[in-house]
Amino acid sequence: MEKLIKEYAEGDRLETSLLITNVVKGVSNAGSPYLSISFQDNSGTIEGKKWDASEIDSVICEIGKVVKVNCDVIDYRNSLQLKIISISEIDQSTVDINKFALPCPVNPSELVKKLNSYISSIKNKDCKLIVNHIINKYYDKFITYPAATRNHHEFASGLLYHTISMADIVMLISSYYDNIDQDMLLAGCLLHDVGKVIELSGPIATKYTLEGKLLGHISIMVSEIRKTCEELSITSEKGLLLQHMVLSHHGEKEFGSPLPPLTKEAVILHFIDDLDSKINIISKALDTTNEGEFTQRVIAMDGRAFYKPYK
Repeated sequence: MEKLIKEYAEGDRLETSLLITNVVKGVSNAGSPYLSISFQDNSGTIEGKKWDASEIDSVICEIGKVVKVNCDVIDYRNSLQLKIISISEIDQSTVDINKFALPCPVNPSELVKKLNSYISSIKNKDCKLIVNHIINKYYDKFITYPAATRNHHEFASGLLYHTISMADIVMLISSYYDNIDQDMLLAGCLLHDVGKVIELSGPIATKYTLEGKLLGHISIMVSEIRKTCEELSITSEKGLLLQHMVLSHHGEKEFGSPLPPLTKEAVILHFIDDLDSKINIISKALDTTNEGEFTQRVIAMDGRAFYKPYK
């Protein structure tokens, strides 16, 4: 039986099947081509290097393909990595792709129940109409897609998991602070990342679509809200405010938001989104770290390594 990624140990010599989730071509200091490859199974992810890569290697190593990998497991800068000896094709029709999809930590059916409950709790008529229309339009994708290709919530139903985690925080904050428009904040939370169902290709071996690369999920969803308001003849400012929340939820231009948050609810949405994504990134790194040790450097967190205390 093939080992799972989470079971790999330094010194292992493996011949195993893995899903390719990313490939980057490079040239070594000696002028030889190499491939940096990200692999995945349903237990986790690992990086690998194929030195002296041939043209055939480059053809075989396609994102979204399951391949047979002959490799050694090595320690590189305090993290495990695969030193690839050879890569070969597998008949993709024989692959059970579920063996390579990262699982959602919560049963998606429980998340769907909470989603329905949160939508039902919105009292403002226009907010509820907009949310219902857009979520129903993209429902099947919204409850199955990841929230990203990597870094945070990059598993099946990760988009829904991220959204519901944020909605839970919305309810706590709304009950603590006065003068927060809970309907507006909750509606913005539920809609802020729905554009990712167009930006991304699907729940497994996720890639950016052409629309994702050229438009991005923020502009996609701003356009969707505007179109929904026109279709439903919504003329109140609720639609405009929701567009602004989506437009500004990344907080700064360098992170993809053309404008900073300019309403109280937009500010809160930005901080909740940032908090939930970063906690997920840190938690993922800590999951594969022993107590009393530091994680490997987390690139998405400014290259910091995080300490895992003893319980």
